[in-house]
Amino acid sequence: MKTIRINLSANSYNIYIDRGLLEKVGDTLVKEKTPCKTLLITDKNIEKVYGNIVSESLQRNKFDVRLVSIKPGEEQKTLETALTLYDACFDHKLDRNSLIVALGGGVVGDISGFVAATFMRGVPFVQVPTSLLAQVDSSIGGKVAVNHTRGKNMIGSFYQPKAVFIDADTLSTLPAIELVVGLVEVIKYGVIKDAELFEYLEKHLYDVLQLDREALLKIIATSCQIKAKVVEEDEKEKHLRAILNYGHTIGHAIEAVTNYKKYRHGEAVAIGMIYAAGIAIEMGLTNNAVLERQRSLIKRLGLSLKTGLKPENIVKTLYADKKVIAGRLRFILPVKIGEVVISDHVTEEILYRVLSKPL
Repeated sequence: MKTIRINLSANSYNIYIDRGLLEKVGDTLVKEKTPCKTLLITDKNIEKVYGNIVSESLQRNKFDVRLVSIKPGEEQKTLETALTLYDACFDHKLDRNSLIVALGGGVVGDISGFVAATFMRGVPFVQVPTSLLAQVDSSIGGKVAVNHTRGKNMIGSFYQPKAVFIDADTLSTLPAIELVVGLVEVIKYGVIKDAELFEYLEKHLYDVLQLDREALLKIIATSCQIKAKVVEEDEKEKHLRAILNYGHTIGHAIEAVTNYKKYRHGEAVAIGMIYAAGIAIEMGLTNNAVLERQRSLIKRLGLSLKTGLKPENIVKTLYADKKVIAGRLRFILPVKIGEVVISDHVTEEILYRVLSKPL
């Protein structure tokens, strides 16, 4: 089992990465947390496959577990769903020393963390991500939130988990499209911080898609290490951590404009990455090769880069984004593979010009 430590003073925690880890969650957790009342939150799809495995692992180690499952899908990440989970917290008589365990993809992790951060002003929680997207991104770093109709993740907090358990075996039951959209976040890590990881994907994408053990563990561990280092340097996203939003500024706008129903998160981020590279070219920050290498990898994943959305609708939504500072849009733009800059100098003229071009 590989262990990656995120050093955040009192909020430090371990990321555990292995295969067959779900059956050992309770065995490892009991070494860090005294058995207590535990609310295990998942969705109805994940419950059928992994609910009993994790529940029994916790119960075997004397955790008093109650399982609650929500409907799957981004549209469940709302305050209304949070209210039903608060009810479950009351019903199971959680207190501030109790535990919430998030078992599932990014939606489950985000909303479970949000509930944990706000119930009784904070109860401990643990992430057990089952999708590649959640394993390499959303389960790490303590961003927890729900969506609003006018913006994604606009209601939330920074609230670190007590541990993250990543079982690569869960990817074998993941729908192919979910593996693909998770890989977009891995590509992102390559662009922002690790040219070697990007090159590895270019050379070994087939192995990753075939769920090769060595390839999977490499890209997961490398992605987690990159995010851990960035979060350690800038936990609350004052500056550096913003680079993790590469592709997300326009990606989130695309999701919001389409009411979170047309695009999966990774699909929207892929489009956002290409637009960001286009903006960087317009501003003279990078060259066409940087865009084309990203486009090539994304197309090899089989993802479409067409939106059919009107530029004015995207731009209007961009200004509602939480990353807007004093009315100025902030973008993460590539200089080369492995290096990006943070810029608030993207004019609307440049934005409209890029958004009007076919991808």
